[in-house]
Amino acid sequence: MAGPGDDLEVRPGVVIPAVELVERFSRSSGPGGQSVNTTDSRVELEYDVMTTIALTDAQRVRVVGRLSSPVLIVASEHRSQHRNRVAARERLATRLRDALLPPPPPRRATKPTKGSQRRRLEAKKQRGTTKSLRGRVRDE
Repeated sequence: MAGPGDDLEVRPGVVIPAVELVERFSRSSGPGGQSVNTTDSRVELEYDVMTTIALTDAQRVRVVGRLSSPVLIVASEHRSQHRNRVAARERLATRLRDALLPPPPPRRATKPTKGSQRRRLEAKKQRGTTKSLRGRVRDE
């Protein structure tokens, strides 16, 4: 497992240098008992997509289109700073990996089948009949 000081491998061929990751620490409101009040275990991990050298121009456009720049990840679910740093790095890698995926293929338009059209019209007629029976009772 990669340590907090190492480069972050997002996927094969995409490695973020450790110098591009900005980490800030503060007191966490999460678990930790009394040590929460004295330990800076909350981690904010910031990554600026616009100035990175780890991504190509096409990758940068795709990531910025799906995420904001800079990307900010906050981790405070663990008691130790080290585990929160690792969790933040894993979360950043996952978000970048998802943002780098190619867009899904466009939907191919299809026409409704004759059977589905017939069922739709029959359901509309049945619904109209039900609603017309709710009207006032008339003496004829």
